Amino acid sequence: MAPEERTETTRLLQSFERRFLAARALRSFPWQSLEEKLRDSGSQLLLDILQKTVKHPLCTKHPPSVKYTRCFLSELIRKHEAVHAEPLDELYEALAEVLTAREPTQCHRSYLLPSGDAVTLSESTAIVSQGTTGLVTWNAALYLAEWAIENPVAFTHRTVLELGSGAGLTGLAICKMCRPTAYVFSDCHSRVLEQLRGNVLLNHLSLEPDATTPVEHPGHDTRHSESPRVTVAQLDWDTVTTPQLAAFQPDVVIAADVLYCPETILSLVGVLQRLSACRKDEQAPAAYVAFTIRNPETCQLFTTEMGRVGISWEALPRHDQKLFPYEEHSETDILKLML
Repeated sequence: MAPEERTETTRLLQSFERRFLAARALRSFPWQSLEEKLRDSGSQLLLDILQKTVKHPLCTKHPPSVKYTRCFLSELIRKHEAVHAEPLDELYEALAEVLTAREPTQCHRSYLLPSGDAVTLSESTAIVSQGTTGLVTWNAALYLAEWAIENPVAFTHRTVLELGSGAGLTGLAICKMCRPTAYVFSDCHSRVLEQLRGNVLLNHLSLEPDATTPVEHPGHDTRHSESPRVTVAQLDWDTVTTPQLAAFQPDVVIAADVLYCPETILSLVGVLQRLSACRKDEQAPAAYVAFTIRNPETCQLFTTEMGRVGISWEALPRHDQKLFPYEEHSETDILKLML
């Protein structure tokens, strides 16, 4: 195989691997490139894809949705049969395994990091489950995680408070890649908090026993440790007080994909206003909010309300780094807020 062709094959395998591990929509896979490659090669490419996806060690340990795996294998078989007359036993054997498997209410998605590590999440198989959208990962969380990995200095040796953590992707990526001193995941929904705690432990991070008042541990010097102090806190934006927020001692506040209705935006601006009074070393925390623009009026309401309470902002330049597979046609922005 020529070097150029080998590089193309490697990219194709990586694309399938990253998309499958993250359980992205099947239409986003490079099927056309695969078909072109299959016409010029034998079955080995499909076997390699099988090892990078369904048989990947992460998927074996933390499997994605059964339905998703079944649909993926069926599509792979269709592509193979369109080019090769001889059936590929390994594909049919893998499909037979999932045809008899039971579909759980929780599935797993994994996101590969530049370090070679991964963030693995247990998520609900439904987009809206138990009255909340916080049990799945949304595009803005992936986009903010990419920006954080590209700008680790914003989080290194800092205490980070995340508002509306959802499944925990952004925070787990920051904890693994940016070396914060402490990280506070927060949400208000009890089921989301339960899942968050599970995902923190699933990614081999230790949880502080008290989730409301992070304290200094003389024996835990995170400046020379790979692992930050991690807490999961129940935080209701409408009722939390300034002293309660100040107890977290945040240097940085982040939020992703939390601008989805007017009521939530008003609550978010209220909590940001209270955070502006949380001075640490005479400085208010830095704040970053990432969001996918679904309704321009909703985003306009957010900036208008921030202006009303005296919070200025600036849009950060779009970053080119594409570590994670997400909807390419969605428009996502990050605002840096001056609290």
